Amino acid sequence: MAYVPGVALLAALVVGCSAGADGNANGADSKAGSPTVTPAPPGKYLTLPAPCRAVPRSTLKDLLPGAAELPGDQQDKVFRGSAAVTYDTDRKVGCSWKSDAPSATRSLSVDFERVVSYDPAVSDDDRADTVYAKKEKAAGLSSSTPPGPPDEKDKKGEESEGSGKAEDPADADTDADATGSAEPSPSESSGGSTDGTPGSSSSPEEALPSRILDNLGDAAFLQDLPKQAGSPAQHHTVSVVFRTSNVVVTVRYAEQPALITQVPDGRELQEKAQALARKLAETLSE
Repeated sequence: MAYVPGVALLAALVVGCSAGADGNANGADSKAGSPTVTPAPPGKYLTLPAPCRAVPRSTLKDLLPGAAELPGDQQDKVFRGSAAVTYDTDRKVGCSWKSDAPSATRSLSVDFERVVSYDPAVSDDDRADTVYAKKEKAAGLSSSTPPGPPDEKDKKGEESEGSGKAEDPADADTDADATGSAEPSPSESSGGSTDGTPGSSSSPEEALPSRILDNLGDAAFLQDLPKQAGSPAQHHTVSVVFRTSNVVVTVRYAEQPALITQVPDGRELQEKAQALARKLAETLSE
């Protein structure tokens, strides 16, 4: 009986040590005032689609006039597309297509980039938004730029000045590749350089300028690039770039008429590029 109190004391010491160990394991005693850091959530997409199968053949037939009339082997080659060279298909993939018709050559390319943030405090989506914002800035655009009104103001400016340069502050910056930015394109595409020669675009629709797009992914813009530096006179390219979660997609659609008297229909190129971008956004969301 003389040893019972000693046993009780030993048991109490063991319980106390265990409680202290548990407290340290739970982090309660380590740094009472320090906040817990919660890692930023990962992006929605962990993989990318096969780029050369991302555009249905029916859509390619519409975007590449003349390809459907080619002999079997040549047709298959055009619709198969050419995959972009990439060293990490989990992060970046692309594909391009091209068709030569008697009236014009049209080309299409699609690029997918999956953005991953290696900073636990920054989410994949936020990092992708930064990547997208750089592309938007390089196009001379800003998310605060209204998509529609500048066109109407430009038309009023044409009446007063005759050159249609009433309001194009963003377009003045639109890519150093575009030789007159987007400012000269409306006057040129309105028929001034066609010499009245009929063709696929004898009275081409006036293309809208580069602008921010609504209702496409999480953010999107369209860049209209007629007459790129180093390209033939009437070469016309339209790019649509959009972000959905942590993936940034770029669609480029271009036309080069066979005759220099023909002017590409810029509005048609824009509409078809946007329609394809929306299809891709829907496919990614499935």
